[in-house]
Amino acid sequence: MSQTGREIHIDVGENGIAAYVATPGSGQGPGVIVLQEWWGLVPQIRDVCDRLARAGFVALAPDLYHGESTTDPDVAGRLMMELEVERAGRDLEAAVDALRREPATTGSRVGCIGFCMGGQLALYAACRQPEIAAVVDCYGVHPKVSVDFSDCRAKVLGIFAENDEFISAEDVQHLREALEKAGVEAKIVVYEGVGHAFLNDARPEVYDAEKAALAWREIETFFEAELR
Repeated sequence: MSQTGREIHIDVGENGIAAYVATPGSGQGPGVIVLQEWWGLVPQIRDVCDRLARAGFVALAPDLYHGESTTDPDVAGRLMMELEVERAGRDLEAAVDALRREPATTGSRVGCIGFCMGGQLALYAACRQPEIAAVVDCYGVHPKVSVDFSDCRAKVLGIFAENDEFISAEDVQHLREALEKAGVEAKIVVYEGVGHAFLNDARPEVYDAEKAALAWREIETFFEAELR
């Protein structure tokens, strides 16, 4: 299936935020919010939106760094730690509203997927916004973002890496236990032999095509089941 993409502006706060929206060639589909890694709203995140649109979803990626992005890990770390979590929460609320207003978006429930920093923010958003019915956390980590699952009504899919240098097996187990304690329906998948960011095809040093294909099949099946 083909797709089309465009840049939009979302009114929120003093100056608003930019976002990228991709729509399926079929014209309509369920909505999915896509949340960036610590690099910012880079071309690879737009590519994720395009991929989801080709799978039949309307995908929107908000620019949580308000115009900044980088390829330098040191700068990325600074941008991540300088992120104002409450402001990001307001930006995410506005992004969900904008996605639901898109003429191509069907249904009132939306999904949310995030990678690295964005994975943790996806969980955070799902606990604040009941419109989010399905959330995919791809190796989510952000030291400033805490999540209270008692308010989470979404179903959760966790995508993790066996050899993740940022997320230990104990961290994944703690997530499992927190979700179970809160009564959140969840599936956690740990992919063997890969490291952090193995889904990022713009970074050949970490990308694993075979495991990424398996993970994407899991992700798309999950969104199909929960949003259609």
